[in-house]
Amino acid sequence: MSVLFVHALLEGAADVPVVREILTRRFAMNPGTEFELHAHQGKGSLPQDPRQRPDPHNRTLLHQLPAKLRAYSDLGDAVLVLVLVDADDAPEAEFLAELEEMLAALERRPPRVLFRLAVEETESWFLADPDAIRSAYPQARIRLIQRIEPDAVVGAWERLAECLGRKGQPAARDKYTWATRIAPAMNLDTPRSPSLRKLLEGLEGTGVGPKSSRG
Repeated sequence: MSVLFVHALLEGAADVPVVREILTRRFAMNPGTEFELHAHQGKGSLPQDPRQRPDPHNRTLLHQLPAKLRAYSDLGDAVLVLVLVDADDAPEAEFLAELEEMLAALERRPPRVLFRLAVEETESWFLADPDAIRSAYPQARIRLIQRIEPDAVVGAWERLAECLGRKGQPAARDKYTWATRIAPAMNLDTPRSPSLRKLLEGLEGTGVGPKSSRG
């Protein structure tokens, strides 16, 4: 069955422009009527007991995730819950297995859930697409990132900040601004980032209905 609506659960606001761009440009979906993006206050960690009620003051994605999946248990087969999490330095296969194990432990869960990791983090997708960075920031020092392998664990947002000439600790609003400007120029047809390709392929496999992002 094709997916008619996507609920995307994200770590933070800086992920919103990227996922919105993917769903609108690559999959021709409309915000509000065909997808909703739910940003959280960071990554957090899964609760020891996924059946417990979450702390309402802890708004991190992983802490809230089991409860949110239970809340989505009545969704039909035409609705997909996408969970996008930064892998950081965690082994990809082990982290995904942990998420799947948590889902299986829930007595109530939505029929369609897709877990995907951004390796190392969503800023890594920008580092793997220097043309997109250059399009958004013509004065960016691309030479500083040219030798970084796609999805390498290098401290992606710090390296992006260096490339953009940003000194000091970037604030959340800086990351959001970068994402807002770079995401529209991203290559979503042949991305160099393996984890971005896995996200796109996973969405295609659910029947979201891929559309060409070029032309």
